[in-house]
Amino acid sequence: MKIKTKLNAGVGLLFLMIILLSVLGGWYINKLKKDTNNILVANYNTLEYSRSMLLSLEDVPSQANSFLAFEKHLLNQQKNITEPGEKEITDSISAHFNNLKANPTDHLLQSKIRKDITELMELNMNAIEHKSKVANATADNAIVVISAAGMLCFLIAFILLVNLPSNIADPIKILTDSIRQIANQNYKERVHFESHSEFGDLAQSFNVMAEKLQEYSESKLDKILQGKKRIETLIDKMNNPVVGIDEENRVLFVNDEAIKIIGIKKEILIGKLIQDIAVTNDLVREIIRDMIQPELKKEHSEPMKIYSDGKESYFEKEIVDINIIPTGERNPQFIGKVIILKNITPFKELDIAKTNFMGTVSHEFKTPISSIKMGLHLLENPQIGTLNDEQKHLIEGIREDANRLLNITGELLNMTQLESGIMQLQIKPADVDAIIHNAIDANKSAAEQKQITIKVNKDIAVDKVLADSEKTTWVLNNLLSNAIRYSYENAAVHISVEQAEQGIKFSVQDFGKGIEEQYHEKIFERYFRIPGSKKEGTGLGLSIGKELIEAQGGLLTIESELGKGSTFSFVLKKA
Repeated sequence: MKIKTKLNAGVGLLFLMIILLSVLGGWYINKLKKDTNNILVANYNTLEYSRSMLLSLEDVPSQANSFLAFEKHLLNQQKNITEPGEKEITDSISAHFNNLKANPTDHLLQSKIRKDITELMELNMNAIEHKSKVANATADNAIVVISAAGMLCFLIAFILLVNLPSNIADPIKILTDSIRQIANQNYKERVHFESHSEFGDLAQSFNVMAEKLQEYSESKLDKILQGKKRIETLIDKMNNPVVGIDEENRVLFVNDEAIKIIGIKKEILIGKLIQDIAVTNDLVREIIRDMIQPELKKEHSEPMKIYSDGKESYFEKEIVDINIIPTGERNPQFIGKVIILKNITPFKELDIAKTNFMGTVSHEFKTPISSIKMGLHLLENPQIGTLNDEQKHLIEGIREDANRLLNITGELLNMTQLESGIMQLQIKPADVDAIIHNAIDANKSAAEQKQITIKVNKDIAVDKVLADSEKTTWVLNNLLSNAIRYSYENAAVHISVEQAEQGIKFSVQDFGKGIEEQYHEKIFERYFRIPGSKKEGTGLGLSIGKELIEAQGGLLTIESELGKGSTFSFVLKKA
């Protein structure tokens, strides 16, 4: 419990007990006052009236005004009836007095009146005695209750007197002794308070201070300098450019590789705000763009192309936040960033060589494939000769393989053109009906083999779309081919074209197995195949299609639920 809480609780309780004691004392005093007032006001007045009536009764034979005096005191008594039975006695005195006024010399009536007055006085004397006992009992109760309350106040005060000073003084004494130990350079000294009070927090802060002092005292300056030199040498020998900045974006260190590509001397860079350097250096500005403007950061950034050492080099940028946990603390503290540029030039060169090779091979494959298709066309010509059924079947198989090889070659060629950046898009108003019909014609044979019906639902108002007709047809053809491939026999595939807020929306819907949600993003990656799916295709169609649509300013998306089929859609601008 906190010291402040203890003080508030103890003093507050003592204050409440004092108030309770005062209230009890006042209440009992007031009650005693009421009891004594009852005796004085009620019973004492009755005795006084009775005595006066007896005196007046003695003067009845000799004085004429004695009746008036007796009647006056009797009237006062009739107004002061307070005890049980007092009214009956007073009424008896009044009746006898009325008879005595008619016969003043009747001594028997006088005796009866004296008797009644005596009973009245005796009744009030007994009442005075009873009320005196009640007052005594009230006084006794007041003594007991007030004494108990006073004793309780005394106990509370005694407990506070015994415990509170020690609770405050003892931790202070222990802390003072520990501070003396720290002053004597005994940094291993620790304070151990189990309390959760302010002294517990003070002990924790003291221990953190002592731990940091111990860590500082045990460290050697030469070791620190050696470690610093070791780290600086390690950074300088790295093959990748490295720049370190502090929490205020001031340059702390920069290695030789970074100096080469930045082109500014180390002495100029160290200690300067990196934003100030970026003002006059395009490369530094490009490096810190994501750091200064996080909203411009791209999910998949392209490698940086930098001209250094007389050649083009490619780098991948990585910015690492440096957070440390100070000694004795729990929360991490940000102290700066390290910018690392990974040199991927050899890998990029290999990738370019791969792209060039695939482009060359794809292009060279087209000539023999075209020759094969021309030869198949000639063999089917009746003028060359008549074919039997088995030969026709073989020719059909060769044609399918040639078409499949041609599709693969086309995909590889498109991919190499996209990677190399040499693909030229002819974006202009294109006929929507022509795009749909060309895609359907290319897949008519495959649909007939599985007896699949292709249904088209096109908005009448949709006529033209702003796109590359050839590439858009290729994308729609690929989506339709996939839909037919993964549909069940005797099923249907729907092609829909409608106006959307962003432009013209093309959709291809099948009712096949569907795609699990966990693969919705991955299917657009190159060479990815859904586990357990058919092994047909190269795994490039959707990836290339996505890039072709995005290159035209559109977006390719998927909606699919396992067991209910899939819908692939892309949106292009309206012409």
